[in-house]
Amino acid sequence: MQRKKECVAMLLAGGQGSRLYALTTNIAKPAVAFGAKYRIIDFPLSNCINSGIDTVGVLTQYQPLILNEYIGNGQPWDLDRTYGGVHILSPYQAKTSSSWYAGTANAIYQNLHFMKMYNPEYVLILSGDHIYKMDYAAMLQEHKDTNADCTIAAIEVPLSEASRFGILNTNPDGSIYQFEEKPKVPKSTLASMGIYIFKAEKLFKYLEADDANPNSSKDFGKDVLPAMLNAGEKMQSYRFQGYWKDVGTVASLWQANMDLLGTDPEFDVGDKAWKIHSRNPLAPPEHIGANGVVKNSMIALGCEIDGVVENSVLGSNVVVEKGAVVKDAILLANSVVKEGAVVSYSIIDEEVTVGKNAKIGVEKDPNAEIVVLGRGLTVADGVTVSEGQKHEKDIMA
Repeated sequence: MQRKKECVAMLLAGGQGSRLYALTTNIAKPAVAFGAKYRIIDFPLSNCINSGIDTVGVLTQYQPLILNEYIGNGQPWDLDRTYGGVHILSPYQAKTSSSWYAGTANAIYQNLHFMKMYNPEYVLILSGDHIYKMDYAAMLQEHKDTNADCTIAAIEVPLSEASRFGILNTNPDGSIYQFEEKPKVPKSTLASMGIYIFKAEKLFKYLEADDANPNSSKDFGKDVLPAMLNAGEKMQSYRFQGYWKDVGTVASLWQANMDLLGTDPEFDVGDKAWKIHSRNPLAPPEHIGANGVVKNSMIALGCEIDGVVENSVLGSNVVVEKGAVVKDAILLANSVVKEGAVVSYSIIDEEVTVGKNAKIGVEKDPNAEIVVLGRGLTVADGVTVSEGQKHEKDIMA
């Protein structure tokens, strides 16, 4: 008798993340660092294991090296299982054809063999670029209770932002009668979170039909979900009430990091009841020197602070030298801010050096744009980088 898993999770993590500019030049969006010691992908992986789902396929494509290395055998998330666990699923050459993932639905379709290997009753589809804590087991239970063919997690959004999302139009009992992908004139503010639970046999059926359709864009929101609705399949919404942030833009990534700060943060990553696991870097404790001042900030292990750090998030082994000021900023691992430099309202990628007396960004201003400095970049002494600038190469003048 074939062994089986009740539910298998498929995590879409191949996104290029072009709206994050220099931060995703060399890495996939889910591998971008977040909150001093995490990466974005830590959140859906942690949600899976906390929800009792121990079989996860991670679909990678764009710049997968760092992400693959980070996930490794899945041990930090308790996903190093003999049967199940976490598996990296990249596009591959089959006997008859080979191609990159053409869309979200095509990515899942190309891995039908992986899902069928576990003979699941249900398949959970996840996105790898959101920050949130969610009990997928509760969503699965509601999916069972309503006997739905597909359940879509949804959250209320402001009407002004609704056109950015797939919008669910629902009946009083939560059943979905219409799905509109990024409508110009939304009929509701109930937005899809890109989290779906399907009856496995229904998912396989519609993915195979979608692959055979030459006119399909191979996307869940544009093709598969509308096809299921049109065929009369039972589609149900699952309303989510907690914190959820799509960190696909520089501004949203910056804000999500700021939401971690303070004595009563909007999003608590230290919640012991729902632990967010990560592959923590090994480093000595942080050092705050005689001249160092830290206010309302999150500081990872290994940091050396001899300047002023205020309302900021610093990854591991960041150095802020004497007389330097870091305010309303995010500095990723192994970056250095030299003596007298000022970094404000900015996101500084890993292994960046900001030279002496350089000035990066401006005082936080609702009308200003966040500065982004790419991985490994060097800013020469005394250089000023204005608000809104995004750099991938050294700035020497």
